[in-house]
Amino acid sequence: MRLTVVGAGPAYTDRPGATGAAYLIRHGEHSVLLDLGQGSYARLAGLLDPATLDAVLISHLHPDHFVDLVPLRHYLRWEVPRGRVRVVGPPKLAARLDALHDEPGFSAAALDVETLGPGLLEIGPFEIEVARVTHTDSSFAFRVAIPGPGPGLVYSGDCGRAEDLDVLIRPGDVLLSEVSFGPGPAMPGPWHLDGPAVGALAARTGAGRVLLTHLQMGFDRAATIDSVSARFSGGPVELVDPGFETTIGD
Repeated sequence: MRLTVVGAGPAYTDRPGATGAAYLIRHGEHSVLLDLGQGSYARLAGLLDPATLDAVLISHLHPDHFVDLVPLRHYLRWEVPRGRVRVVGPPKLAARLDALHDEPGFSAAALDVETLGPGLLEIGPFEIEVARVTHTDSSFAFRVAIPGPGPGLVYSGDCGRAEDLDVLIRPGDVLLSEVSFGPGPAMPGPWHLDGPAVGALAARTGAGRVLLTHLQMGFDRAATIDSVSARFSGGPVELVDPGFETTIGD
């Protein structure tokens, strides 16, 4: 699998180019997108024809993770004859988009929206395990893998309790985790992670590599990486930005 970070930003930031969460995973001619936050559609469209996506999976209903479904919908509706894309997200995702435009059926005109829940999804060649995490009432994390012995990618979405992710991570997996509160401590209430929590998670689950994302403004990058590495020595730790690419497995 090939991971491309399309957007890695939080809800607000002072870092130029840090658009909302969006992570593209490709294998052969197939592709799935994890989240599509503010400003990330343009970069996505520069990487592939969005109409060819096998699916978009939305982790939760905060705009920095889903609001660029709007330009995706417009592209499919007005630029691609009969274009449609499968979208799997939390309950009321379609209603949220329809309400934004005060237009019943806005989403259904081009998006095939399905309700997401815990369990296993098979999309193209991908096996996707879904687990509920602590953040909003309906927030989810994903493990994406190709069937076989190779590592998978575990994406935390927004998560305020690192232990929720234990069920998804297999030894050797790549952990793509939010680290909103940098080196910490995490503020009570918003339900996000800090570096020490991510490092401890990676260590106890045997992750092979840690990719950090969703860092809030005001936190030092190097100190954030160091706070993870202090708890996790099982592999490299990196803070990713839009444009970052890596291969997962052979």
